[in-house]
Amino acid sequence: MKILIVEDEPSLREIMVQTLRREQYVVEQAADYASALDKIAGYDYDCILLDIMLPVMDGWAVCAHIREKAKTPIIMLT
Repeated sequence: MKILIVEDEPSLREIMVQTLRREQYVVEQAADYASALDKIAGYDYDCILLDIMLPVMDGWAVCAHIREKAKTPIIMLT
């Protein structure tokens, strides 16, 4: 299973990455709207963990963009 974590807080993002990798998931990460959309354009993820509070554009905007292109499961982090 390949998971994308979209979280702007580096320490929290790293904890999530390490925890999921320890459980044998393939994990990629993005820190903002632009990098998240770039990664989503290049790969179909099995699940996206998406922070609502992102710089520039919020997680709701990322979610709306994803929904235009795919039905990837999204877990919103608040």
